[in-house]
Amino acid sequence: MAIVLVTGATAGFGQACATTFAAKGYDVIITGRRKERLEEVSTQLTQEFGVNVLALHFDVRNQDEVNTVLGGIPEEWRRIDVLVNNAGLAAGLDPIDQGNTEDWDAMIDTNIKGLLYVSHVVMPWMRSRTSGHIINIGSTAAKIVYAKGNVYCATKAAVDAITQGMRIDLLPYRIKVTAVHPGAAETEFSMVRFKGNEDKAKAVYEGLIALSAQDVADVVYYCTTLPPHVCINDLVMTPIQQANAYYTDRK
Repeated sequence: MAIVLVTGATAGFGQACATTFAAKGYDVIITGRRKERLEEVSTQLTQEFGVNVLALHFDVRNQDEVNTVLGGIPEEWRRIDVLVNNAGLAAGLDPIDQGNTEDWDAMIDTNIKGLLYVSHVVMPWMRSRTSGHIINIGSTAAKIVYAKGNVYCATKAAVDAITQGMRIDLLPYRIKVTAVHPGAAETEFSMVRFKGNEDKAKAVYEGLIALSAQDVADVVYYCTTLPPHVCINDLVMTPIQQANAYYTDRK
């Protein structure tokens, strides 16, 4: 049985990815910081699809937790075929000179370091089998910097660069590495960025038919279905009304 590991699986892209892979018969490892939501998702996947689910409660920002909890999983769960590094966030939307340094730390620690910590545990398992697929969830913000995006854009540009580095360094082990960069997608993303301000969060998608979490999950899954000799290295996806992180047509 194939196994997928999805970080940040309690909502948004992560939950949609976990559900999509489970629907295709994958056993699923899900991780998240919200224990109650993690258990809800685990129960839902087990009941709806009859797959095995391993729910791991830890914060990707905490390397000790990652090493202990993820690094301590049973041997039979270590045969991970697909790793979806999804855990990430945007916090704040301020000019860089007025930025909240706690927001900076949260984004850098989650979007960059968290991805690295999880990958550092999983990559040797894939390498030992000379197979596997790592999918890193980036953003159109990785490709173009927009006003007040500063540190968030920088973290996603780092994800882009790290993905390229992984692809190069893991080349001898036949491990596929793909970056999927979504544009405007209506999930909890903006609610988190604006710290619960619903009006500001809704304004982000005004006049747009935004991507859904399922749209992104479908593309992630598609990338894993190609023949063994085919690897999508870099994929940018947007709503039809969005060209990149800056240009949209809201008419």
